[in-house]
Amino acid sequence: MDFENKVALVTGAAGSIGKGIASHLIAEGAQVFVTDLDQSTLDTIVSELGENCQGLAADVTVHDQVKHVVDATTNAYGKIDVLINVAGVTGKGAAIEDVDEKTWEFVFDVNCKGTFLFIKEVVPLMKATGSGSIVNFSSKSGKTGSALMSAYSSAKAAIIGLTQALAFELAGNNIRVNCVCPGITEATGVWSNVSSDYVKNMNMPHDEIVKMFTSKVPLGRLAKIDDVVQMTCYLASEKAGYMTGQAINITGGREMH
Repeated sequence: MDFENKVALVTGAAGSIGKGIASHLIAEGAQVFVTDLDQSTLDTIVSELGENCQGLAADVTVHDQVKHVVDATTNAYGKIDVLINVAGVTGKGAAIEDVDEKTWEFVFDVNCKGTFLFIKEVVPLMKATGSGSIVNFSSKSGKTGSALMSAYSSAKAAIIGLTQALAFELAGNNIRVNCVCPGITEATGVWSNVSSDYVKNMNMPHDEIVKMFTSKVPLGRLAKIDDVVQMTCYLASEKAGYMTGQAINITGGREMH
């Protein structure tokens, strides 16, 4: 995957998947701008990733902060060829009657509003250069909803709808829009939160929760960080130049539609 002379903006870059994506893009020749909530964490990541990486903290739900990040990216690198919207939250797992409005709104704000705001600000820049690639993050739960995760499942389903709508809308501008739908992925904050919630809600040991979820996967294991990184970067690259509007499962066969 050749990203030579490409500029990518990656949100949610403090997480293991976001950082992995940024690292892979840089290794393939891209200049990468990263964002997440904490500047000190981003400074450490930028230092680790080297001279072709810069970063600025922002809350993806605040429009002015999103604009500031997009402006900082173009000031640093002159353009944005690739936007990868990794930033997301699961919210607290709970039965629907126990989900409060603030949790529901927070989950939708980060997953949906944050993705929308970055696309809103980046698309005019891509239109001006005549091309672009956007990769959004949905989830296996956006395809088939997960019990005790109604807000997250709903928000991730909305990401698929947004991706498909924009694929139609932006095709004439040579801007591709796809999304990935990972299953449970090892060594991520999402899995840590989800597994902890299931331990509490189902009163089962953590090892049993892992076995329960793994048993549902035809390939017999949870996803690895690199499984998600490789597919995301493929969709962002010109090797996927004839793909748009797709929601690609990374689930070991658990999800097949």
